Amino acid sequence: MKLFSANKIANIAFKNHIIRSATAENMADDFGRPNKELIKKYELLAKGNIGGIITGNIAITQSAKPMKEPHILVLDSDDKIPYFQALTQHIHSLNTPIIAQLTHCGGQGERDDAIAPSKVSDYKAREMSEEEIFQVIDDFAQAILRAKKSGFDGVQLHCSHGFLLSAFFSPRTNKRKDQWGGDTINRTRIALHIIQKARDLVGDFPILAKINGYETLKGGIDLKEGVRVAKKLKEYGFDGIEVSNGMLKAGMATVRGNVPSEILLALDPKFAKIPRFLKPFLARVVKFFIPQPKPTQNFNLSSAKMIKDHIKIPVIVVGGITDLKDMQEIIDNNMADFISLARPLIIEPNFVKKLQEGRAERSRCIQCNFCVIGSLYEPLKCYYGKIPKDL
Repeated sequence: MKLFSANKIANIAFKNHIIRSATAENMADDFGRPNKELIKKYELLAKGNIGGIITGNIAITQSAKPMKEPHILVLDSDDKIPYFQALTQHIHSLNTPIIAQLTHCGGQGERDDAIAPSKVSDYKAREMSEEEIFQVIDDFAQAILRAKKSGFDGVQLHCSHGFLLSAFFSPRTNKRKDQWGGDTINRTRIALHIIQKARDLVGDFPILAKINGYETLKGGIDLKEGVRVAKKLKEYGFDGIEVSNGMLKAGMATVRGNVPSEILLALDPKFAKIPRFLKPFLARVVKFFIPQPKPTQNFNLSSAKMIKDHIKIPVIVVGGITDLKDMQEIIDNNMADFISLARPLIIEPNFVKKLQEGRAERSRCIQCNFCVIGSLYEPLKCYYGKIPKDL
């Protein structure tokens, strides 16, 4: 079966065509170093025959991480390298490649010092100066170098979901009038500078990007612009592209299914004073005010296929892919080169192994999305639509 055969991106050899997509774990220590529980979580994925792992987002500086996720990984100094080396060496001992997703939250982070390409209504953030843009470029390049020294097989720049690089790419959130805004070339210029500076430091070390193939908000990236962005990144020298969609502040665009209002009301400190007996009623009301785009399955496939038709580097598709038949069709018909999974691997780290052994044909994930909210406050786990009594 082609789905389970080996494949490569640049010089990274994957065991099969199924990759673990970056999923925020909130499982670092107080300094942003991986803890033993995170290493164990990745170990379960490796033992479950995943083709390769993309880490949860690793902030490039302390100010690049979201305030809601205090235990997010941070790769901002050389003294952290030995801790990440322990992680990569262990996963490599299990014959599994691991890629570091590097990120800056930008205006998506609820921070007093949040920054964005330009001041627009989607963000409570101030516009960046050109000096700050060049500092971010250098911070990314240094983080890429540290990732290589840490033993990662490559990096993925988080250029989707409204994070800082994504906000540069999108015409909705980038209203600059200088060399960093305007047409596609200007809006992606920051990525060009990052990869140019990084190549001087790391040579042909694999550098991937995760982008929005489209955005569900008016004035954002549409399918044609998604293709133009992908073509530019290929031209700049990126080795592969993962296709996602949407902004985190645009409802349920990036992850489809149930609006997890129940667990949001249980965990977010803003709702702590609401009487417990009122929360089930409020949870039902909240669902009516949060956009729920359709479909809930394979919702990035059409944009990933369109991008693959226009570029000659590997394309990874993510988003609501839970059925073995769909996976086979995607790979057999060259709609994408790889499939990446997030939620199905939270509930079943051994999902790929179960598929290979004929013990499963689709994921047990019910798309309750409690994990999405839970991971903002607690270590990543599956809640299966139930709020623990101690929350």
